[in-house]
Amino acid sequence: MLIADAQVHLWAANTPERPWPARHEPHRPVPLTQDEVLKEMAAAGVDRVVIVPPSWEGDRNDVALAAARAHPDRFAVMGRLDPEAPGARSTIASWRKQPGMLGLRFTFHRPLLRPTLVEGRMDWLWPEAEKASVPIMLLALHSDLHLIDRVAERHPGLKLVIDHLGLHHGKDEEAFAGLDKLLTLAKRPNIAVKASCLPFFTADQYPFRKLHPYIRRVYDSFGPRRMFWGSDLSRLPCAYRQCVTLFTEEIPWLTAGDKEWIMGRGLCEWLGWH
Repeated sequence: MLIADAQVHLWAANTPERPWPARHEPHRPVPLTQDEVLKEMAAAGVDRVVIVPPSWEGDRNDVALAAARAHPDRFAVMGRLDPEAPGARSTIASWRKQPGMLGLRFTFHRPLLRPTLVEGRMDWLWPEAEKASVPIMLLALHSDLHLIDRVAERHPGLKLVIDHLGLHHGKDEEAFAGLDKLLTLAKRPNIAVKASCLPFFTADQYPFRKLHPYIRRVYDSFGPRRMFWGSDLSRLPCAYRQCVTLFTEEIPWLTAGDKEWIMGRGLCEWLGWH
């Protein structure tokens, strides 16, 4: 069974030569490097990783693309783009021609970045990405997911993936309070979800049984082909291997076929990572 992680951040240090914008703190003080991730993958039994450049570095993809060029069979990238930067529109048609680049990823859950979505400043991008067959991953508040519903309805050829099931803070009942707003998006066949970073959103210990009912609700709504496992490795509160076996060993109602789709096949087919 192919195991492909839908989200891992790689980044470099904040230095005068390569400064970060003043956004927010990283998941950990020491950068996560490609060599460290390769070691973690080997220990956990993970075959592939989608690198998602973190927002604290700004809208840059250099570290991620370098890793994908060095290890094209292990890494690929969902890159960042400032939609309001000069020339941004002209990059979409050739976006996937960058070696290792699969699509785009945006974060709208923080106050600094949320207005880009809610004020319609992204509206030019959706049709351009649809036309160029560029899939998009995004993290938005549950309360804003109705906006993504409208995008998916207007652009049925645009593949969208909601990160972390739309979770962004809290534990257990608090974290999942708005889950119904995510589940309503399952009616759109061009929307998938990342069941990623889930151990971070529970106070429970492995095998995280408090998470299982929520996972079942997502599974019942989206099905295994639109539900992608991921770790968000840099903020996992457990071993990487435990994040894997949560799905491969601890959820008895998942069939072997379900696991094949959830753990990697669905992600790779959705993004076109052949």
